[in-house]
Amino acid sequence: MDFSSLKNTPPMYLYLVSIISFILANLIRDKSLGFYYFLLIIGLVFFVLGFMRRLKTK
Repeated sequence: MDFSSLKNTPPMYLYLVSIISFILANLIRDKSLGFYYFLLIIGLVFFVLGFMRRLKTK
């Protein structure tokens, strides 16, 4: 798999995806616990990716 588009993504977009996944996880929490944890992990991964990218650009 080629993640070159993810490598060139600005940190703000990674943070935005993270926030959206956290919001969706909060809305889904009562309906599907497995999907809730999946969205939390996705949000955390994108937040860390954005944070790491931000540290590299400074």
